[in-house]
Amino acid sequence: MSVYDKLSALEISLSPVAPPAAAFLPFVRTGNLIFVSGHIAKKDGQPWTGKLGADLTTAEGKEAARGVAIQLLGTLDAATGDLNRISRIVKLMVLVNSATTFTEQHFVANGASELLGKVFGDLGKHARSAFGVAQIPLGACVEIELIAELR
Repeated sequence: MSVYDKLSALEISLSPVAPPAAAFLPFVRTGNLIFVSGHIAKKDGQPWTGKLGADLTTAEGKEAARGVAIQLLGTLDAATGDLNRISRIVKLMVLVNSATTFTEQHFVANGASELLGKVFGDLGKHARSAFGVAQIPLGACVEIELIAELR
């Protein structure tokens, strides 16, 4: 089953790449690797703001991370021209806007990791870091960057 068939089965449609909000590129390819810049969580087209453990629950954070993964797939699609060219999702770095007592960043990150596993199967299994941070641009609750390898 192609990646696009899996996305369709999950009722996911990819959006075009949003232009960067600052002085950076949405992705950079070097050799067979694509480095995708951080994407922030959005809700209804606006930054999904708040701190996990204060304003948002772990379940909401996981939902936000899943949404960010969908955005990342849209950028990967633009970078590759065909998501079926991805040979591996190599790594995610997940930043979680966290209250000082919040310790479930890894559960929030699962929202993105689980979706990539559903879309790419074993090729979606990746290394990952999940950090609690004091703030993310625009007050977003989650930001994720991704590294992928091409065939």
